[in-house]
Amino acid sequence: MRVILKAEVPHLGDAGDIVKVAAGYGRNFLIPRGLAIPASEGSVASLEHQQQVANAIRRKKLAANKALAEQIAGTAVSIRREAGEDDKLFGSVTNRDIAEALAAEGIELDRRLIQLDEPLRAIGLFTVPVRLHREIECAVRVYVIRS
Repeated sequence: MRVILKAEVPHLGDAGDIVKVAAGYGRNFLIPRGLAIPASEGSVASLEHQQQVANAIRRKKLAANKALAEQIAGTAVSIRREAGEDDKLFGSVTNRDIAEALAAEGIELDRRLIQLDEPLRAIGLFTVPVRLHREIECAVRVYVIRS
């Protein structure tokens, strides 16, 4: 089945691309979620217009993400946790905790954009990467302090 992507789909393509996918994937996932439309003759003709619109949206998102990356790079968040011997935490600090701390600083961010390989389990300063766009990556400084 050939479909035209209306939005960027990871590991598949960008908005405006004509891709060949399994029929079930197209009918049951991409089309109902509004990520793609079937590639008929009429829809292929309107593809040029959609590509122009998609390029404008992509440029606008890229500019907004660059500004957000600069804001995040200049931000440091502090998270208080109980700790025991050897500065080991009772629990851990996850990407959800970091997203909540950033929200308290006025930066709304989806927790899935915070690229934390494993939860932080010690007191200290950590530099955590944040991937806003496939071209834009920045880092936030996280201070885990004893409460």
